[in-house]
Amino acid sequence: MNLDVEIRKYALQNAIKFSGRANPGAVIGKLLSTNPELKTKIKDIAKQVNKIIKEISKLSLEEQTSQLQELAPELLEKKKKESKKELPKLKNAENGKVITRIPPEPSKYAHIGHAMSFLINYLYAKKYNGKCLLKFEDTNPEKCTKEFADAMEEDIIGYLGIKPDKIIYISDDMDYMIQKAEELIKKNKAYVCFCDREKMQDLRHKGKECECRAHSAEKNTEEWDNMKNRKHKEGKAVLRLKGNMESDNHVMRDPVLFRINYTGHFRQKNKYCVWPMYDFENPVEDCKYEVTHIMRSSEFGKMRNELQNFIKELFGWEKQTITHYGRININGSISSGREIRKLIEEGKVSGWDDPSLVTLKALKRRGIVKEALYELVHQVGMSLAPTNIDWTVLSTINRHILDPEVNRYFFIQEPIKIQIKNSPEQKLKLKQHPDFPERGTRIFKTHDRFYIEKKDYNDFKDNSLNRLMDCLNFTKEKKGFAFHSTEYGKFKDKGKKIIHWLPVSDNLTNVEIRMPDNEIIKGLGESNLNDLKQGEIIQFQRFGFCRLDKKNKDKLEFWFTHK
Repeated sequence: MNLDVEIRKYALQNAIKFSGRANPGAVIGKLLSTNPELKTKIKDIAKQVNKIIKEISKLSLEEQTSQLQELAPELLEKKKKESKKELPKLKNAENGKVITRIPPEPSKYAHIGHAMSFLINYLYAKKYNGKCLLKFEDTNPEKCTKEFADAMEEDIIGYLGIKPDKIIYISDDMDYMIQKAEELIKKNKAYVCFCDREKMQDLRHKGKECECRAHSAEKNTEEWDNMKNRKHKEGKAVLRLKGNMESDNHVMRDPVLFRINYTGHFRQKNKYCVWPMYDFENPVEDCKYEVTHIMRSSEFGKMRNELQNFIKELFGWEKQTITHYGRININGSISSGREIRKLIEEGKVSGWDDPSLVTLKALKRRGIVKEALYELVHQVGMSLAPTNIDWTVLSTINRHILDPEVNRYFFIQEPIKIQIKNSPEQKLKLKQHPDFPERGTRIFKTHDRFYIEKKDYNDFKDNSLNRLMDCLNFTKEKKGFAFHSTEYGKFKDKGKKIIHWLPVSDNLTNVEIRMPDNEIIKGLGESNLNDLKQGEIIQFQRFGFCRLDKKNKDKLEFWFTHK
């Protein structure tokens, strides 16, 4: 048994299965399952495996496939179609009668956690041939802005491809919500409170009623009118619900329903100065629009469900089926709007679409396609536990989607010019995509001068045989480089370097690639890149997937997506 050959074939098989990146543990496991006697040499085996994986990781997926075809074609199994994962059945759901809602507060830019929530509600509506409403919770005039509302609508409809059956701004229903508040006041179920915040919190903590609670419905109506007519300062008075001050659920201890805020609203201007709290506007609006199912992150807490259901009972409304799921996070990412604002103010990130962030603006600009987020929802499901996802999970999903879709191009980072003696003139036609010849070709005219990457140049060994990808084979000699042959079949030693290249010519393109940490990588790209459209995603061979962000006269600017 040739151990190097065994390792190489299993490493190639594993790399092809996972988009070019082999897992050492999986390769070792495969070796031991077929050759148990190797367990006694596990340390040496691990070193060999890591060495060979390092070599093949420098190859493109196409080259890995070609090598495995020659080495062990029986391992090139056709990929089985995976059965698509489905969201679990929804309780109390009837086909054609499900109505869900997407309820963003337009006070920040949406991030990946929001996207998961948006898609869960949307996909369940689609699953049951129902309706999905886009309901902007814009009742905090201090934080909610037109900029954020427009951005969210663009993210939800333009990027995620969600088609809501109706778009609602809660602030447009202010008269209705005020009317409902006044019904509670007349029924003596709500009262105007003048306690300051500290006193209110202390009494709620102790489970004691304040003196304001004893006011008559007439008195509360009078003071409510004073609130609406701007006769009280901000913070002077609030409207509270008569809940249960002895409840173990502190949320039920006379919560605030409306507060005074004189800030002009981006949509309603200065028409209103009393604004509803989250736990009032939600049940009122959900019932007004006949929502049947509410899916929300468990971070909202089941305690709030009790309060919102209590409000529905006061009005005699039907309750929705509420389903909770765990918060979804990307490990190491920042999604808090407050934290991102601070980073922007401090100049640590360039904006809400900075490549280091997981806002939807940033993900789209990097080249994460909406289909990857849909697939992520199906993979994560509706688990109650918080789900912390590594970035590699999302990038792996995105890679599988992009790999068959995007074309290949050459980009040379830190270019070094070399001359290969006796190299013939060639007119090469390289496929746009190795698996889809119908997409066309890129044409290169070559002779004896080429650009290669500095790191490849530094790795050459004297008297070694190397290959310019899809072009020619050459040898490294003490005094330079010499032509060997053109056919791939004559490149016998599969452990040697296969590198990408560019012909030395006047029509190459200057390329800049912005990395996730905002590092700018500069180099040269093939002239065919000039035909790309802004926003197009491609694969730079041996580098990674990138999205064209800007086309300038003197350069093309890309954002790095992932390997």
